[in-house]
Amino acid sequence: MKEVVFLDNNANRWKTFEEMLNSPKKMESDNIADLYIQLTDDLSYAQTYYPESETTIYLNQLSARVHQHIYKNKKMKTGRLKTFWTRELPLIMYDARKQLLYAFLIFVVSMLIGIISAKNDLNFVRIIMGDNYVNMTLDNIKKGDPLAVYKQSGETLMFLQITINNVKVAFIAFLFGIFTAFGTGFMLFKNGVMLGSFQYFFVQHDLFWESTRVIWIHGALEISAIILAGCAGMVMGNSLIFTKTLPRKTSLNIGVKKGLKIVVGTVPLFIVAGFLEGFVTRHTEMPIIISWIIILLSFAFIIWYFILYPYQLIKADQKLLTTEN
Repeated sequence: MKEVVFLDNNANRWKTFEEMLNSPKKMESDNIADLYIQLTDDLSYAQTYYPESETTIYLNQLSARVHQHIYKNKKMKTGRLKTFWTRELPLIMYDARKQLLYAFLIFVVSMLIGIISAKNDLNFVRIIMGDNYVNMTLDNIKKGDPLAVYKQSGETLMFLQITINNVKVAFIAFLFGIFTAFGTGFMLFKNGVMLGSFQYFFVQHDLFWESTRVIWIHGALEISAIILAGCAGMVMGNSLIFTKTLPRKTSLNIGVKKGLKIVVGTVPLFIVAGFLEGFVTRHTEMPIIISWIIILLSFAFIIWYFILYPYQLIKADQKLLTTEN
């Protein structure tokens, strides 16, 4: 893209951002956040294609001005890793909030499809889960230990196998985003149908509550991480289609980086989920209260860090900008 076209496409937005910086009354949290994210994308593009131009200098100064307003009274002596977890990833999640919602809705709807299918076709669970797994679980139910599958392997081996497999699933869900959001949507649909039919299988044998409080000990983090990986894939897929004012290649490059950072953010979740499945879930005899405390705390963390905290961060930055003005 020629620099003059780049200027024509974006100058009004930059001017709007300057006006918001100069006039606290015009500050609105959603607007300031969206404009700031776009500003950093524009700066990245300008530094790549017009490194010595006045446009790049201007954008760099505007970005520095925003940074100064936000952090003027803060001592930012944090390391790169800490910055990633406390600011970078939450801000990306704020930017990707719509994709996260879409990923969640696709997964929930596909779960319902799995439940309805299993309810209306007794063989559906066998098609999805396989005869060996279904027969093994039926034998365990007869023996009075329906969830003995979680006790088959050694704790450490099970932890490693599950964690590696889940991380692989997450990266596949992300990579399928290269086929646009439909690719990632397919992966979410597949996993949602599997979970729905799997859960209903226990409902058919009057084991809903027992299976839920055991399965979701690790499932709360594991399933949440899969949805987040789906969100990452949609971020990449959308960047390929909805390029805004950027060239497709540049837009895709930005989308890949953002999506990959979200996937990296799911790795600790999979590690903890793998640990719970390998070392905790197998203790099906543990008090129900402990199971539900683990489940509720897991969901509470997911909701806070990936949904509420990004909003809190944006509002805090917006407040600092307003105060400093």
